[in-house]
Amino acid sequence: MRIVTPMIHVPDVARAVDWYRDIGFSVLEVHHEPCENGQATFAILAFGEGQVMFNAGGAASDAHRREVDLYVQTEGVDALYARLKATVETVEPPHDAFYGMREFIIRDLNRFWITFGEPVRA
Repeated sequence: MRIVTPMIHVPDVARAVDWYRDIGFSVLEVHHEPCENGQATFAILAFGEGQVMFNAGGAASDAHRREVDLYVQTEGVDALYARLKATVETVEPPHDAFYGMREFIIRDLNRFWITFGEPVRA
């Protein structure tokens, strides 16, 4: 099996873990380093079978779009958006993309874009 797992460098791993957990990700691992005053320095989270890693050392940004986006394939995009829209920053509400996906885009606490998508039903 071959899997690509993105690693995103963030300013505060613990805050990223909390934010992603609040929108439905599962926390698989969180590591704390004694040399960093016990702060979380690395974490692995999952959304279904997909995973993402967070590592300390990233910089804050006010850019419109960051260096990497996450694309999450899921089911029930409209219901998920209805559940999240009051608590997240929306970049694009649910729409049908030209490539056959129904999707919406939000921005995380570090301004990374996350697109949730599912195939358009015929």
